[in-house]
Amino acid sequence: MKILLTGATGYIGRRLLPALLENGHKVICCVRAGNRFLEEFNHPNLSTVEVDFLKTNDTSKLPLDIDAAYFLMHSMNVSTRNFENLEKCIAINFVQYINSSKAKQIIYLSGLVPSSGQLSSHLRSRWEVEKILTLSTVPSTILRAGIVVGSGSASFEIIRDLSEKLPIMIAPGWLNNRCQPIAIRNVIQYLIGTLGHSSCLGKTFDIGGPEILTYKEMILGYGKVRKLKRRIFTLPFISPRLSSYWLFFITTTSYKLAANLVESMKADLICKNNDLEVILGIESISYDQAIILAFAKIEQNLVLSSWKDALNDPGLFKRMTGFIEVPKFGTFLNEQVVNIGPDYQNTLANLWSVGGDTGWYYANWIWRIRGAIDRLVGGVGLRRGRTHPWQIHPGDALDFWRVLIADRSSRRLLLFAEMKIPGEAWLEFSILEGKQGFELHQVATFRPNGITGRMYWFLLWPIHTLIFINMAKKIALNENTIL
Repeated sequence: MKILLTGATGYIGRRLLPALLENGHKVICCVRAGNRFLEEFNHPNLSTVEVDFLKTNDTSKLPLDIDAAYFLMHSMNVSTRNFENLEKCIAINFVQYINSSKAKQIIYLSGLVPSSGQLSSHLRSRWEVEKILTLSTVPSTILRAGIVVGSGSASFEIIRDLSEKLPIMIAPGWLNNRCQPIAIRNVIQYLIGTLGHSSCLGKTFDIGGPEILTYKEMILGYGKVRKLKRRIFTLPFISPRLSSYWLFFITTTSYKLAANLVESMKADLICKNNDLEVILGIESISYDQAIILAFAKIEQNLVLSSWKDALNDPGLFKRMTGFIEVPKFGTFLNEQVVNIGPDYQNTLANLWSVGGDTGWYYANWIWRIRGAIDRLVGGVGLRRGRTHPWQIHPGDALDFWRVLIADRSSRRLLLFAEMKIPGEAWLEFSILEGKQGFELHQVATFRPNGITGRMYWFLLWPIHTLIFINMAKKIALNENTIL
């Protein structure tokens, strides 16, 4: 089938795209100006169209000979006030286009309706979009989901931050409200399963996991899976505004996103008609298993091809050269910038030779001790080395790192740590143009797991700083001496 995918740069869209391609569909992705990474994917069944659905005339660029379209455009993180009007405008322009096409189905991922019937502005906007889409001459399949459990989803990352940062929480009373979380893997299965399914045309389905949990139980359940002991005490008099600020300051998420999420969590969000699970024969994944899947190392590698992170900022597209974005919130950084000069080729060659027999350019005896310690505690250590002395590809093992991005054209190398540490770590190298020639930017990012992770970072901060400063200098100065 020939599929139009809107919201291709969002969290769900980036997960759905590889699944559609794997099923042999031809996919046209709607992207905004300046977005290059989908084109760089270079799949024979993938094409892109630069379109802004806020502009009516822009839709004339879109093909008419499509079989179905996914509507995955949302503006919840744009504004706490204006996103409703934006989503209505987008939906109206989309319907005008789809009515002139040969499409036979629209698939829309919406949100669960509260059992109390009181809609937040966020869910009311989703409801309004549903009504606009159902006015189309093309039949719609509407899937309503609640909390999506998967690394990178906004709701799940907030739960993760709360559980890992706070052993004891004094929390708002809405944490006792109930919801029906669903694993991202199940969401994709539903989106794929309803495509072209005659029993799903013109119908609305609620989709959720097998358990009904309170938000408090979700946080505690996360802690249990991650072996973190947590206690939560709720206070009924904390207002939604204070709740939003609480999430903003504790989780470091944006206030706009926190406010919209809190407003949606003020009532129970439970599936009413989830018989789609039987129709499609989908096996629901439990909440605990969804968390385990999100943290599994193999899933980290699959994330590389599953388009993990949402890109909602159009300006961010210009800065992206790969499919994985290092987290910005709840992290510690060690950043080094070293001037290279007018020619960066030798520095780039050094980057692509790092690790293995070449080593890490400074204090390799410390790296070897770290590798030995890692092996003692059950980690991979340095024994894996690297498969090629000067070539690096995404997915390669590099000592106790995994290569996530290796893009020579944009001069960027991103590594993810697979050693045993109380948290998650990334090491990123990029060569950028500066005022006095080219510069090497080296950024070590660490996302701690609870108090232990924070102690680990601050305890090793002096030695990490010494290593990172000198490593950056030696790579930039084209020195291959192993000390």
